[in-house]
Amino acid sequence: MAEYNSGILLESGTNEIEIMEFTINGNLYGINVAKVREIMMSAPVKPMPHSHFAVEGIFKPRDIVLTVVDLPTYLTGDPSEKGPRDLFIVTNFNKMYIAFRVHTVVGISRISWADIQKPDKTVSGGTEGVATGIAQCGEDLVTILDFEKIVAEIAPETGIQMSEIDRMGPRISRDIPILVAEDSILLGKMIHEALYKAGYHNLTMFDNGQELWEFLEIHENDENLSQLVSLIITDIEMPKMDGHRLTKLVKDHPKFQKIPIIIFSSLISDEMRIKGQELGADRQLTKPEIGHLVDVMDELIEQAQR
Repeated sequence: MAEYNSGILLESGTNEIEIMEFTINGNLYGINVAKVREIMMSAPVKPMPHSHFAVEGIFKPRDIVLTVVDLPTYLTGDPSEKGPRDLFIVTNFNKMYIAFRVHTVVGISRISWADIQKPDKTVSGGTEGVATGIAQCGEDLVTILDFEKIVAEIAPETGIQMSEIDRMGPRISRDIPILVAEDSILLGKMIHEALYKAGYHNLTMFDNGQELWEFLEIHENDENLSQLVSLIITDIEMPKMDGHRLTKLVKDHPKFQKIPIIIFSSLISDEMRIKGQELGADRQLTKPEIGHLVDVMDELIEQAQR
C-alpha cells in the first residue's frame, strides 16, 4: 500500500497535529493525517454477508484486501447513495488497513492540539459519542471523528479483549498509583476495566495530556510524589495536549523524568516509534494489545522497585 505524505513534517513534542478535512452530506469532518495512507477514487466493492450495516464490503486495489466502511451510512444510520465522485480514505491504525467512503476531501490544516476542544455530550452523541474533538481550522469548525470507536463498534473482535486478562490467571492486587491519559470515553472505560481486572486498583484517569500534566505540576513539590504516581500510560491523540507533548514535558522535568511512561496508541508506526524514543518514552505499544500492556507494566514496576 502506498504511503500518503502530506508534505509537512511535524517535529516531535510540539503539540501539533495535521487534520485532513473531508465532507459528508455537506458537513465538515476531520481525521488525523497520521492515520491516512492513501486517498483514492471510490470503486465497486464485493458485498460481505452478515456484516455490520455500515460495511460496504471488500475490494483489492493492488496488493491488499481492504474492508470498506460507508461512513455516510454509519453516521446517519440510513443507506446512502453512492456518488461517482465519492472518495475512499485508506487508513492504517491498530495494525489494520480500512477504507472509509467520504464525499469530498477538502484539504489539510496544521493546528495545535490546544485548539481542539472536547465536544460536550449533546454534540458527541452521548457518553460514548463518535466525535472525539472539535477543531478550529481557519474559519471552519471541524468535527474530529473517533475512528477507533467506529471500528471497535463495527468489529468488536478488533478492540480491547478482556479475554487477554482472563488468560493471565489469578493476579495479585497492587496499590501502585497509575496515571492514564485517554480521551476516548469508550476506550478509557475498557482500559480501566482491564487494568483493574489485572490487579491495578489505584488508577487515576485523565481525559487528555493537559489534565494529567496539571496534576503533576500541582504535586511537583510533594514529598510523597511516589505515592501519587509510579507509572504513566498515555494515548497520543488527545485534545488540549497530545501524548508526545506530555512525554516531552515529563522527561524534561527534573522531578518527573524518572517516572516510567508507556505510550499506548493506535498510531505506533515506525515513524511514531522513532518520535517516541526521541522524547524518552520507556515503552510504546499498539492498541488494542491490553495483555501486552499489563506485561510491560509489570516489568517496568518491577524494575523500579529493585
